[in-house]
Amino acid sequence: MSLVAVSATAYLFPGQGSQTAEMRDEVARLRPDLLAVATAAVGEDPYPRVDDDTRFQQPALLAASLARWSSVRDVDDEAFFLGHSLGELGALAAAGALSDADAVALAAMRGRLMSQAALRSEGGMVALLGVSHADAERLARDHGLTVANDNAPGQLVLAGPRAHLDAAVAAAKDAGLKAMRLGVAGAFHTPAMGSVRAAWELALGDIDFRVPEGTVYSCLTARPIDDPAAALADALTSPVHFRQALLELARQGVTRFVEVGPGRVLTGLVRRTLPDAEAITLELPEVVRA
Repeated sequence: MSLVAVSATAYLFPGQGSQTAEMRDEVARLRPDLLAVATAAVGEDPYPRVDDDTRFQQPALLAASLARWSSVRDVDDEAFFLGHSLGELGALAAAGALSDADAVALAAMRGRLMSQAALRSEGGMVALLGVSHADAERLARDHGLTVANDNAPGQLVLAGPRAHLDAAVAAAKDAGLKAMRLGVAGAFHTPAMGSVRAAWELALGDIDFRVPEGTVYSCLTARPIDDPAAALADALTSPVHFRQALLELARQGVTRFVEVGPGRVLTGLVRRTLPDAEAITLELPEVVRA
């Protein structure tokens, strides 16, 4: 299969929550080597336990993304890449900044470390739907939380201690806002992950990062990544500004966004943020052809 290359295209790589029932079969068919890497790094096949914990979900999702990416051909040299959270590893690997095998092994390490930090911090995350950024900031300020994800207009995520989240959910509902607890065990993208940052930086220091082919944008700063190790280290404890990154890519002339997958979560975020842009997923007929 091959992907029709066009100019001003950005390839998007998802983070947690994008798993699909068929992704293990896709990895086994397209990149059995990555299935082996993920299994070795985790100590068991992560796919049967992908919903159990982030230490299984992260390597499973990243291997699935890179397996799909391996079907892509003839990508424009001027292509842009953007990953959401964990997806930054996929974006950097797709752009050649590190090997696929190293990326999957790092995903396993990242998932394991974040799981450890989550156990220590007893935190969680809450999605706010249909709310303004000002509403999210107010709830975070009033309840000692962090706006951990600004994903799209009306789609933000708060993170922090569970007791604080409970109070924020109650306050949101009292104000007529929609708040929903997410099925994650920790306050990701907040200082609560700081206890494992040193170990994560050591793991990143062992990787031979290369200059990427194409431009990889950061979902933290909405700017090109010039130091992959530093960007990945900062991502552990810093909020995701995915909406801002999409807006910046549009300002750079990107009009076509292709979600590599698995799943279609990012396609929906693009359509909410940039309604006039072309937002498609890799598996659709208009993207992939025999």
